[in-house]
Amino acid sequence: MAACTKGLDKCIFSFRLLQNLQLKNERFLSTSLCRLAAGIDGEQPPKFTPPSKPVIVDTTQAEAPQRRHLSPEFIPPRQRTDPVKFSIERKDMIRRRNVINIPEFYVGSILAVTMADPNASGKTNRFVGICIQRGGKGLGATFVLRNIINTQGVEICYELYNPRIQNIQVLKLEKRLDDNLMYLRDALSEYSTVDLDMKPVPISPTEEVPVNDIKVKMRPKPWSKRWERPKFNIQGIRFDLCLTPKKMEHAQKWAEPWQEYDMLKEYDTSKLEKQILREIEEGMKKSREVS
Repeated sequence: MAACTKGLDKCIFSFRLLQNLQLKNERFLSTSLCRLAAGIDGEQPPKFTPPSKPVIVDTTQAEAPQRRHLSPEFIPPRQRTDPVKFSIERKDMIRRRNVINIPEFYVGSILAVTMADPNASGKTNRFVGICIQRGGKGLGATFVLRNIINTQGVEICYELYNPRIQNIQVLKLEKRLDDNLMYLRDALSEYSTVDLDMKPVPISPTEEVPVNDIKVKMRPKPWSKRWERPKFNIQGIRFDLCLTPKKMEHAQKWAEPWQEYDMLKEYDTSKLEKQILREIEEGMKKSREVS
């Protein structure tokens, strides 16, 4: 009985060994035939490409809202909140914004403006500079760019809705400590120098606009204005490097502290801004549907 079981085990083992050898031969033949076929066609077998990595999206977190911005020229001056003139101008401004992209920018941002110029070689003129001032309301809105070219300060005042403007590109979007940087005329030239071949600095539409808290060094007096006086309220100048404490104390004589409590100078535009922003969004949407 034991001899019979041993013989049966040997038979089963030999049978399994033959099956394994047969499978190996079939695999070898299939791979060799594929190689021969690829060699005959003159093409190499396709390379193995790993599957793409899965993208994990967190659906539990809400998307950050995009930054909403109302350009300051849309806000009418005080006591002229609802005249026909400004409503007509707003419609014209919306039509112009449908033709050319007028981006969001502030005083202190670096811009590149391309403007039609019949006297230029390529019929266009491009200027790069830092925005030092924004002014005007409605269609009369303006902005001033400043740059140092060949050791000379160059300033160009552009009309924001001028039809000759072909492109306005924001190279660096940022704010400054002051709403007016005209004092850069009296500062060192390094604070007004911008590379003409500067590449744009990307910024996310959901992030807050960064504030550049740099304080400039001034050239020796005389200056174009007495920037140390309180009426200008300048925060971006190192007065401690160019004026003595005695002169700073003398400048405080022209202070008007009672102006802070003058309620007639308060101009709350929060409700007006929401209304105008809604009007602009509806006008832009209608114009896109028509086009």
